Amino acid sequence: MNRNSNLSTHEIGAYAEQLAVDYLLELGYVIIERNFFYKKVGEIDIVTRIASTLVFVEVRYRSNPFYGPPESTLSRIKLHRIRRTAEAWLICTRTKNIEIRFDVIAIDLHEGAPEIRHLINAF
Repeated sequence: MNRNSNLSTHEIGAYAEQLAVDYLLELGYVIIERNFFYKKVGEIDIVTRIASTLVFVEVRYRSNPFYGPPESTLSRIKLHRIRRTAEAWLICTRTKNIEIRFDVIAIDLHEGAPEIRHLINAF
């Protein structure tokens, strides 16, 4: 994918998210849910599991390197919303007594093949 693509921001985001899912599946993760939205609190891009750990994954991407790496776009407010949404997911699914963590998958979509960075236990 290059900067001159005619895709919408939504389509590019969906593409980046699918790259993240494919990457996680290759590593042996089990995808439990995608795009969990809870009321006005927020959204979790991917809920997944590896071994006995439940992982909430935020996918960030950039198609232009000029503005910095994709992971730099995570504000304190966004991190707080992700945590609150994860709490809501745990309540809604009645999930208890499980180890959880929060990962970020950062994807650079500029110039050639996408570059994926997996930040484990990122926040």
